[in-house]
Amino acid sequence: MAGLTTTASAEVTIAALGDSLTQGYGLAQGDGFVPQLQDWLRDHGAEATVLNAGVSGDTTAGGLSRVAWTLTPDVDAMIVALGGNDLLRGIDPAASRANLEGILKAAREAGVEVLLVGLSAPGNYGPEYKAAFDAMYPDLAQTYGTLYFESFLKGLTDLPDRGTAMRDYMQQDGIHPSAAGVARIVEAMGPAVLDLVERANGSGS
Repeated sequence: MAGLTTTASAEVTIAALGDSLTQGYGLAQGDGFVPQLQDWLRDHGAEATVLNAGVSGDTTAGGLSRVAWTLTPDVDAMIVALGGNDLLRGIDPAASRANLEGILKAAREAGVEVLLVGLSAPGNYGPEYKAAFDAMYPDLAQTYGTLYFESFLKGLTDLPDRGTAMRDYMQQDGIHPSAAGVARIVEAMGPAVLDLVERANGSGS
């Protein structure tokens, strides 16, 4: 389709490769990240289908093991939002980085545009761990020329009162967002996904 003017309005298929945050853990089917994002994109004029490639509990290694069959021929773009479970398990950031790099290499080989979603490590593993973990996302985005969004939970962590955010926008487990929380997450991330759609159209994939 490259070079045809119709690519400007072509339907773009986006695979959202992630963990329970992407999968929609604890939420009704229509309230999860993927359906809310798809609705947001259509409300903002983007012709896009978002595929749920989120698996609860998945690590970057799990994402790497699934990426080949996630990148079917009809996938034009991919959101990569992994690493939270690596943190929970204290996995070496070098291993997480290698897994993410494998995912980005697979996307590049498939001609698929990527939005890489970052994550900030807590300080309990020490400053060296945190520095290595936090840096791998922007570093890889720059190396592979992907779009970059700093944090899946940015729409919540940017709120001035953490207590209010936890009470109003999180499920009782304190880990997964509520439907209202997902709406804020999508509102914050949405413009970056619109950029992803534009890139995918521009690439003619």
